[in-house]
Amino acid sequence: MNQIASHGQLRMSYLRWALVTVPLIMALGSLSGYLSNSGYGTAWFDTLVKPAIMPPGWVFGAAWTVLYIMLGLAIAMILNARSAPGRGTAITVFIVHMLGNFAWSPLFFGAHQITAALWLLLALLGSAIVLAFLFARIRKAAAWLLVPYMIWLSFATMLNLGIDRLNPSADGVSTRVARVQIG
Repeated sequence: MNQIASHGQLRMSYLRWALVTVPLIMALGSLSGYLSNSGYGTAWFDTLVKPAIMPPGWVFGAAWTVLYIMLGLAIAMILNARSAPGRGTAITVFIVHMLGNFAWSPLFFGAHQITAALWLLLALLGSAIVLAFLFARIRKAAAWLLVPYMIWLSFATMLNLGIDRLNPSADGVSTRVARVQIG
């Protein structure tokens, strides 16, 4: 026996990583959106003029579910490549990138900073490209899993830019509803 681990053992190791990374990324992404009161049905967002290419609200939930699963699978591949050169750098860039990803909803929906959120999306797109190259050096399949994410980030950037242009005075504006207590 010349192998340290069999193919079956390596596959199980990857599955164990994926069983951690996929739910973790899904939970953190959901928490970010929930805490920032993101999406349709919020007073501030509903008052904004949206670009014509704006999809219905359910598309965002479906897209992010699939994308977070793909991101979780991609990082599981990298985590499973234990002795691969560049693995530490790729993991670090991924973590920093995902912190930026999770910060977008609080920035856009929570703080109502449309322009700053646009700049964050541009940084995310740039870092996703770097991340794809880093992943490709380790596992090409992990890099390919990032392609739909980069396409979605490009689309989200166009939406954010459209909202920014159509609502030039909406940055930082709050639409808090006054509460009146009687009695």
